[in-house]
Amino acid sequence: MKTSRSLMVAVAVALAAIAVPALSADTPPPQGVLGLAASASVEVTKDLLSVTFSTTREGADANVVQAQLKQALDAALAEARKAARPGQIDVQTGNFSLYPRYAAKGGISGWQGSAELVVEGRDMAGIGQLSGRIATMTIAHVDFRLSREASQKVEGEVAAEAVARYRAKAAEYAKQFGYTGYAIREVNVTTGDAQPAPIRMRQSALAVAPQSEALSVEPGKALVTATVNGTVQMK
Repeated sequence: MKTSRSLMVAVAVALAAIAVPALSADTPPPQGVLGLAASASVEVTKDLLSVTFSTTREGADANVVQAQLKQALDAALAEARKAARPGQIDVQTGNFSLYPRYAAKGGISGWQGSAELVVEGRDMAGIGQLSGRIATMTIAHVDFRLSREASQKVEGEVAAEAVARYRAKAAEYAKQFGYTGYAIREVNVTTGDAQPAPIRMRQSALAVAPQSEALSVEPGKALVTATVNGTVQMK
């Protein structure tokens, strides 16, 4: 009895497996489905400035090189802390590295290291003035960015414009194909801002030239974009 019941269950499962693809094969593909994409963008003035200062040292003794780097970093950090204000001028240390140099015939011939200090914030004029007072490091690169808060202020407006363009295109294409309207099937909305890479400053590998003047700042624009893509059912 148990064997017969198991056989019946197995046969039922097999029939179900056969019936499913047969049923899906008979289902006609959807008609009048249109894929669309639309986008909108707006330029926004960048409101964050990040300046990375760096210095390098080399010598025969690793401890001496490390001490020189620390001295240069501490002096720059002390000057930067005088101007620090949360959100306006923030200060943090960057990379600090020390590594050996090898002779052509093998063996360590000396040591070289580098240290970085990063100053960033919304007070661009203040950061520019500070750069002229840091004498133990040089500017390695400058980065103007758009803050997340500034981007969010316009994301809703840009997204609304992209959605309006999407709906207008859907209505127009539906009309061109001989339909009287459409219904949204699925849709995705993405937003973001495109920003160029940091401006890197050329400098001698070992030179430490004091900044005699304030850094000139011109933040430029960032492009905030919104993209809508998906499908509609024309009716």
